[in-house]
Amino acid sequence: MEEEKQFLCGVVEGFYGRPWSMDQRKVLFQWMQRWGLNTYLYGPKDDLKHRLLWREVYSPEEEAQLRTLIAEAQFRGLRFVYALSPGQDIVFSSSCDLTLLKRKLKQVSDQGCQAFAILFDDIDHSMCQADSEAFASFAHAQVTVTNEIYQFLGEPDVFLFCPTEYCGSLCSPSVSKSHYLQTIGEDLLPNITVIWTGSKVISRKLSLDCLAEVESVLQRSPLIWDNLHANDYDSRRLFLGPFKGRDPKIRSHLRGLLLNPNCEFEANYIPLHTLGTWYRTGKEEMKDEELEYCPDGALTAALHDWMEELNQPLQAGRQNSRADQRVSVVSSRSKTPDRSSCRSTFRATSAVAKLPVFPLNSSSPPSSPPMGKREREGEKERTQQSSQQPPVSRSGAPTGGGRAQKAQGRGLCGGKGLLSEAQVRLLVGLHYLPHEHGPSAQKLLQDLTWLKTNCHLVSTTGKKTQPQKVDEWRGRASRFLSLCEEIAQLHCSVVGGVNRAVLYDLYPYVWDLRNTALVAKAFISWLDGRVLGDSSNLGSWRNCFHWCGKTTGVDVSGVDSEPWVFKGGVSGEVQVLLPIGNSSELFTHPPPLFPTSRLYNIRPYHNKDKVELYRMVRQLHLRTQGGQESSMAHPDVIGDRCLGPCLALSPEYSFVLEDELGVCGCVLGILDVGSFAKRCQATWIPAMRDKYPPKGNNTLTNSQDLIRLMEEDQGEYPDSLLYHFPSQLRLDALPELVDVSVSRTLITALFTALKANGSQGVFCEVQPTDHQRLEFLTKLGFLEILRGEARSREGVVLGRLL
Repeated sequence: MEEEKQFLCGVVEGFYGRPWSMDQRKVLFQWMQRWGLNTYLYGPKDDLKHRLLWREVYSPEEEAQLRTLIAEAQFRGLRFVYALSPGQDIVFSSSCDLTLLKRKLKQVSDQGCQAFAILFDDIDHSMCQADSEAFASFAHAQVTVTNEIYQFLGEPDVFLFCPTEYCGSLCSPSVSKSHYLQTIGEDLLPNITVIWTGSKVISRKLSLDCLAEVESVLQRSPLIWDNLHANDYDSRRLFLGPFKGRDPKIRSHLRGLLLNPNCEFEANYIPLHTLGTWYRTGKEEMKDEELEYCPDGALTAALHDWMEELNQPLQAGRQNSRADQRVSVVSSRSKTPDRSSCRSTFRATSAVAKLPVFPLNSSSPPSSPPMGKREREGEKERTQQSSQQPPVSRSGAPTGGGRAQKAQGRGLCGGKGLLSEAQVRLLVGLHYLPHEHGPSAQKLLQDLTWLKTNCHLVSTTGKKTQPQKVDEWRGRASRFLSLCEEIAQLHCSVVGGVNRAVLYDLYPYVWDLRNTALVAKAFISWLDGRVLGDSSNLGSWRNCFHWCGKTTGVDVSGVDSEPWVFKGGVSGEVQVLLPIGNSSELFTHPPPLFPTSRLYNIRPYHNKDKVELYRMVRQLHLRTQGGQESSMAHPDVIGDRCLGPCLALSPEYSFVLEDELGVCGCVLGILDVGSFAKRCQATWIPAMRDKYPPKGNNTLTNSQDLIRLMEEDQGEYPDSLLYHFPSQLRLDALPELVDVSVSRTLITALFTALKANGSQGVFCEVQPTDHQRLEFLTKLGFLEILRGEARSREGVVLGRLL
């Protein structure tokens, strides 16, 4: 009797997405045994024979795998619960369907399973005509079939039933007045346990009052299917925080609690470790010992143990054989509304492809991210160049050290090493819980909000009036920039860590946040002395407050809302706080196939960067034209034409991209093309005529052609184009920059600056033969506007609204 009433505490593999591997489940069982958990529920919705093809029995190979899994759980002292979801198309009154249901569960029972669950969640309440004639209600139909199956299986000690109304928000009209739940409570056999998720699908807290209410209606203690750490509803969120918001005292109203965690297996160490602490604390309280569960204390203990795990040289996915992959039919899903009826709430099936960053058909993902051919060649070429060119510092200014020395030293970030405890705490704080951010995330969002709100203090007209306020703004900006740098270093350390299993599960999330932090860091740096004052004719960012978010995700969703109301987590909230926060396609894109440990930085242009930028575009020109350096009569010819006008007349809209070796890209912007063209004709073109004058009958090589091309570059554009797209950009990056997302992030940084100062659209000009750049810009939302009509020479003009 004591064993029968054992509190069921453990894990339900119940999320949408890529299933865990057999090796991962074996590790899960080891964790659960170590931490005192006792129950695992197998609820794989991507196993077709669990839900869509529930009538079909398992093949001999699948049988063997299921038998092995059950035996492994039992060996670890765990109760294995097999769940089946026939609710989508079962005919409750059909004797044939009932026979097939029994046959399926009998097959699983024969493999050694002694505990079962029937799930009727996320299905239509309506019944077919035959069922309507046979049963008084939908609840009666479910109860009748469930009771018969329970008795057929010999009334097992553990038999779970998931109702269609499985949380308070889904009950009509309320929990206490729901006829559906009342029928379940009255007619379901008393030893069958009912699954419940709390007041919400993803409940922030589980209160004694709410549980007592549902216990009264169901006439039994429910089992909680806890979605606190489930992340399958948002492809940009991960939850590494502790088990929280569940007082151990609620156990007196529960039959058990099973945590439905992150899709990414390695992300669940802290959630499950702290769940074990919660469970053990509750057991001690039942012995009248004065113990309280402390989430922060449990987190500290879990972090200490996870540090050892993180620094183990584990392979990606913990997968060893193709057989394990083939039989890992388990995938699962949280108790969330059905995707067919709430498509806007959940990521599409195709979005799951962003989770693995190694080929799906690879039985053994790479132990370390290999460098692609282009990246290897580019790295080699840049290293060779470093021995011939003056080096640059992080700011782009010439330094005394050699670039070759920097190339040799870039292993600081690229080599495999150990994550520090401070970095792991930062990682957890940035990916905490669905209703709550960790300290680092809170600080990031609070500082960004304050800096945004008070950017008038450092506007083009504001910094002369309130020096103390300006100092305060710059002090908070400095702290914000430091935190963004720590995020970049965290990404670098995760990629360079020895634990490849953790890398491949966490990489998409740290990579996404790294890119968002790069944009935010560049934007805050840009604001100081560059954002226009309120008196600007174009209108400033502060005046156009409707262009950017004024609240964070926690404010939008509120305590009583489901966390999928606001997408993106910390990355999404930072995005909303930027001027282009509504342009979600700029921030959501798949990560590169193989992680890269390069440390990038994006910042506003400084005058000392000019030498290195000129050198970069000159090298790019020589590569594309196949020319030699000696053929250039003047070293500034290419730079003056490509970059000179913007750097001289519009430097405030220029951003530099750099890595450990120095400058590797830039994007230049013009806020108002019309006025810029007039300034260029008045000052820049005459300056170039003076710089490249004719000498007698001879001129500097191509100098007159250069002047002519510069004049054409500043030619007139039609008013119809400039009305919608008043701004212009130019992007240059070294070809070995194989991570396209960095170029996207660089352009996004420019967009924030242009929009902050009132631009409503931006265009760029691309040669028709540059198919790669055309494709890249198209993915950024640029549409082809004109071909060869706006200019005297042929070109493609692409525009994008901001």
